[in-house]
Amino acid sequence: MSLIARLPKVRGTIREDVNLAKFCWFQVGGTASALYKPQDTDDLQFFLKNLDPEIPFFVFGVGSNMLISDQGFPGVAIRLGREFNYAHKIGEDELVVGAATLDVNLAEFACGNSIAGLEFLSGIPGTIGGALAMNAGAYGSEIKDVLISAHAINKAGELRELSVADLGYFYRGNSLEGDWVFVDAKLKGKVGNKQEIEERIKQIQVERNATQPVRSKTGGSTFKNPEGHKAWQLIDGAGCRGLRIGDAQVSELHCNFFLNLGNATASDLLNLINEVKERVYKKSGIMLKEEIKIVG
Repeated sequence: MSLIARLPKVRGTIREDVNLAKFCWFQVGGTASALYKPQDTDDLQFFLKNLDPEIPFFVFGVGSNMLISDQGFPGVAIRLGREFNYAHKIGEDELVVGAATLDVNLAEFACGNSIAGLEFLSGIPGTIGGALAMNAGAYGSEIKDVLISAHAINKAGELRELSVADLGYFYRGNSLEGDWVFVDAKLKGKVGNKQEIEERIKQIQVERNATQPVRSKTGGSTFKNPEGHKAWQLIDGAGCRGLRIGDAQVSELHCNFFLNLGNATASDLLNLINEVKERVYKKSGIMLKEEIKIVG
């Protein structure tokens, strides 16, 4: 029996054997056995509740922080689409936002509504769903600093509203057990001056363009910063700036960013990641941990 035949009958769309490279910023990787786009939250709940627990799944947004293996993923890739892409102002300084909304779009929406405190999101590639899952942060702020609560669905199809305490956030992670799919969040900023907010967003964009290879095939920060250290400094100190395997390269502009120069494979990038980890460990005694999500 094919995988498609084993999946719940949903109102959303399910496609078989979908190449994931085109969804990944690295533009590498193999196929997922199935790609599911839920029609809405109820559809997603039904799918997860009735999915055979032996069938693996993972959730992604715009693929800004993931590396798909060349062998692909032998299960269901879930991608939240336009039905989860929205933002609404619900108070003078509060917002409700769907998980598929781009971080930068939310920062600009908040600016348009004179809500300050969310400008840092303009410097984070990806969607709110990913930011919620990993407690994304930049420029001195993290999602936990502005989060009131989030709705998420577990593998049993149960929809729960989770507080910051429930999520147990730490640096680039949360304490939830099992697989959860975030669908929306309620965020709180503060009433601000629209022009000042706009200037801060512009400043962040200028800094980001000057220090990160934003126009390259990359996946954002490759490694988490070890406590008391900057990953890029450890990588640079181990002589890895510009290091290359095939068409995979450590960025010379910001060496915690890895690049696909054109024809890299996922294996090239994984080999480069492991080589850098080994060299950094030999030099500093510190074992770097990936921030990007490796799938498959």
